[in-house]
Amino acid sequence: MALINENFLKLKAGYLFPEIARRVKAFTEAHPDQANRVIRCGIGDVTEPLPESCRKAMHEAIDELGTREHFRGYGPEQGYDFLRNAIAKRQFQDRGIEVSADEIFISDGSKCDTGNILDIFGNQNRIAITDPVYPVYVDTNVMAGNTGEADANGAFAGLLYLPCTPENGFVPAIPKEKVDLVYLCYPNNPTGATATKAQLQEWVDYALANDTTLLYDAAYEAYIQDPELPRSIFEIPGARRCAIEFRSFSKIAGFTGVRCAYIIIPKELEGRTTGGTRQLVHPLWSRRHSTKFNGASYPVQRGAAAIFTPQGEAEVTELIRHYMGNAALLRAACADVGLAVYGGENAPYVWVACPAGTDSWGMFDRMLTEANVVITPGSGFGAAGEGYFRISAFNSRANVEEVCRRIRQLLG
Repeated sequence: MALINENFLKLKAGYLFPEIARRVKAFTEAHPDQANRVIRCGIGDVTEPLPESCRKAMHEAIDELGTREHFRGYGPEQGYDFLRNAIAKRQFQDRGIEVSADEIFISDGSKCDTGNILDIFGNQNRIAITDPVYPVYVDTNVMAGNTGEADANGAFAGLLYLPCTPENGFVPAIPKEKVDLVYLCYPNNPTGATATKAQLQEWVDYALANDTTLLYDAAYEAYIQDPELPRSIFEIPGARRCAIEFRSFSKIAGFTGVRCAYIIIPKELEGRTTGGTRQLVHPLWSRRHSTKFNGASYPVQRGAAAIFTPQGEAEVTELIRHYMGNAALLRAACADVGLAVYGGENAPYVWVACPAGTDSWGMFDRMLTEANVVITPGSGFGAAGEGYFRISAFNSRANVEEVCRRIRQLLG
């Protein structure tokens, strides 16, 4: 009988979003008359159609595969040059940010990348995460054996938790101790908070002084409305020597079901061996990527590249305008009933304090059963998320307007 990876047994419960789906399913089965009224604002899944430019490019790519002359089999594991070059130019170089095409690795999702990145780091690192936090960061470290057991509150002994609160604007204080890896996500999921250049400079300075690697999740960078806010960690001087950045097409262009993302690893970024030898990280990820991944599909990469055409950029801008309009409506509705509201101004998530006397899962149950609206309980993102809930702005305008009406009716 084969031995199992016992680290999986340390996970305290099912992954947050399947647990939400389970509870919603149980409610709708028990109340079939209300099933059609349920509006889902929990999981951050997009609702609007793929941009026309992406669909056209994907159709053309499929037609290419239908001829012997233009048929393509295995592509380059790191991604096709036409997409890597487009990303490097439009997302970075045109904005004065130093990133070359061969520092970009195309994948099938940032969720995968933020978990898989642990393959190239050892299991003796001291790891810091923000709290509340995207659950994948924690759970994949548990699976990899980087943590001890969880305590009664669900916190793992092997992780340093960095509280994010209204008092610090949901941007954590720099640790007083040395850590090896730090997960940062801005615009933040779940709080919708953003970090300024000055705040990120503090993190970069800390990382350089302590040989720390910053794992920077910028999946929602396109939602930033304030031109003074940084969209990339690589806008910060020194970041190329201490940071890895994760980006996705899921939320900016509706690729949640299509699947395409990328990771940027600067060629000068270094780690170290247990013997103290400094080692470049870029070739390690390239080796891992080539060994365990055969590349995102050709039609998908053609669709992603279309985002960087004039038509594609205009269509993405319109998608983001739609979702941010939803966020503004949700913020207003929650504020109107007297709740403390955060986020939703440079991010597609609205982070809301629960009414007095109601905890996160209690709020989830109340919204589901009394308003037939699915939200995400803040405690699912960590102990510091208790007492809050997250509302996703990814929905149709009609659904969001109805959710706002129900919030005002339920809590007003």
